[in-house]
Amino acid sequence: MSTEFPSSLHNISIDSPQMRHAGRDLLSLALMDARNHSLFLFSQFENVAALATPLRAPPTPWTDPPLWQLGHIGWFQEYWVGRHLQRNAGLLRGGAGGAPPARLASIEPLADGWWDDATVPPETRWTLALPDVATTRAYLLETLETTLDLLARAGDDDAALDCYRLCLFHEDLHSEALAVAAQTLGVPLPMAAVPAMATRSPVRVPATRWRLGAEPGGFALDNERPVHEVAVPEFEIDAQPVSWAQFVEFVDDGGYDTEAWWSPPGWAWLQREAGAEGRRGPRFVEQIGVASGAVMQTRFGRATRMSAQQPAMHLTWWEAEAWARWAGRRLPSEVEWELAAHTAARRGFHWGDVWEWTGTTFRAYPGFVAGAWQDYSLPAFGHCKAVRGASFATRSRMKQPRFRAFHPPGRDDFFVGFRTCAL
Repeated sequence: MSTEFPSSLHNISIDSPQMRHAGRDLLSLALMDARNHSLFLFSQFENVAALATPLRAPPTPWTDPPLWQLGHIGWFQEYWVGRHLQRNAGLLRGGAGGAPPARLASIEPLADGWWDDATVPPETRWTLALPDVATTRAYLLETLETTLDLLARAGDDDAALDCYRLCLFHEDLHSEALAVAAQTLGVPLPMAAVPAMATRSPVRVPATRWRLGAEPGGFALDNERPVHEVAVPEFEIDAQPVSWAQFVEFVDDGGYDTEAWWSPPGWAWLQREAGAEGRRGPRFVEQIGVASGAVMQTRFGRATRMSAQQPAMHLTWWEAEAWARWAGRRLPSEVEWELAAHTAARRGFHWGDVWEWTGTTFRAYPGFVAGAWQDYSLPAFGHCKAVRGASFATRSRMKQPRFRAFHPPGRDDFFVGFRTCAL
């Protein structure tokens, strides 16, 4: 399918979600922009020597060393473009059931042993003998130059540009992962505060049939395909994520002490937390004032007072589920969230400040066919929860309502909140 743009797309910005349809020139600019952003974020870690080198154990199972992430970004791009002999054939080539794509050797002989996330387990990355920063930066420069040179000579159709779009998408994902690592490790990061939300009444969405998933054309990950029609009954959904003021009421009412609000797995998680450091509020919260309603949450290493109308953030799925049960509500399904994001914006539906847990277990869509990047979706099906939206740390071009994020229900280090629906 051609990437010839409709007239409305000729002047799109590299920050636009329409970059999923971008041609070679825009992709080239966006790839350079992504690399500059990655290097800027990494530079914030370089002032903290212990974080720029793998010298300590990870503080969570999900935190990768910043230096490892930087090298992995370059490795991924080389793996899917510079080394990938079928780079112009589209990402379904060599997918599930097919032969692995043919690849050249890396320009760095030890690259696969350092940065291949499929063969380098997370628990080993903090003690891995990685190359130094200068070597890693040189590798990123050389692999990007190769990518841009090959892109200039690529075709104009979606198949020919799939791998380049994937590399842009992947680097943007990792730029947010670097921001999450900065939050987890207490590294100062110059990012604007999450804005307070205007409080609006819940939105009622009428019953309809909705085409769930990515339409043909442009770039989409395998878990977004194929598009399929779903019958959606009428529902009522919050216009904005649950705020700190709302979450404090749950804490004030003994939410963390009342088993009735928690599912059995959620209560078991809470008891495990109680056996360690305890859990009286979302992660990174240093103080949650029952009487005053004040919330102090550490933000990039600095204790910060949260506004009552900012979205509650850094919660597990278990905490979101318990709050919803306490409030006599429920978490939205994936299709409800997507439908509301597309159709209810003019009636006040607001998203994009924090990621949002849904009540849906992350599974393949009917008719799913795995793409060649099989380490992305396949391992998560059936045990992760679907997450929708975006956060303040997400690149603007990534803010697409159909994008499906996914995380284990106990994860709380990323910038995640939730909203609810009426029962």
